[in-house]
Amino acid sequence: MADLAGDDRLRLLIERIERLDEEKKGIQDDIKDVYLEGKASGYDPKAMRQVVRIRKMKPDDRKEQDAILEVYLNALGIS
Repeated sequence: MADLAGDDRLRLLIERIERLDEEKKGIQDDIKDVYLEGKASGYDPKAMRQVVRIRKMKPDDRKEQDAILEVYLNALGIS
């Protein structure tokens, strides 16, 4: 059985997680609003998300992904 100090520590950790979850939800809502703002300005949110995803990638990983995609597209006669 955990001692009282351990119980307090657990409660504090759980409360901290709950606060961070609330902050994360707020940030996710803010990001959604930015995509909606982009859409209202005539931009395609789906393309914006793809650009964000690509910009997070390391250059070598992006080049590798592009090369694989090109191979697949050529194999299907799409390119």
